[in-house]
Amino acid sequence: MSLVARHLEANGIATVIIGSALDIVEQCGVPRFVFTDFPLGNPCGPPWRRDIQESIFALALRTLEGAAQGRSTIRAPFAWANDPGWRDRYARVDLAERERLMALGQARRERQAAAARLKNTSSCD
Repeated sequence: MSLVARHLEANGIATVIIGSALDIVEQCGVPRFVFTDFPLGNPCGPPWRRDIQESIFALALRTLEGAAQGRSTIRAPFAWANDPGWRDRYARVDLAERERLMALGQARRERQAAAARLKNTSSCD
C-alpha cells in the first residue's frame, strides 16, 4: 500500500496510510502515515470497537487535511485492548507446540509441491 500511495501522490492524489508496521511504512516514505501500535492486521483497532475505529479514521482524515510537510507520521493515542504486554505474546510459539507446527508446515509444503507438479503435468497435455 505504501508504494501505491506514493504513486497516487506523484499523480496528484493525496493519501494517508493507517498501519502498524512503523519501520516498513516510514522506510517506504509515504507522505502521511497514522501509526497504530496494534498487532498486524488490525490497523484500525480491535474488532467491534467502533469507538476506537471511528477515532482512528477521524485522525486519518485530519492528517490528510492538515499535514503540512511530507513524510508526516502521527501516532494514534490508543493501546491494544488495554494490554501493553500483547507485543511479548504476539506470534510466540510455545515450545510444546513446535513439533506439531513444524509437521503441519511440512505437510503444507508437500501438498503445494504436489499441486505444482500436477499443474505442470496437466499444462503439458
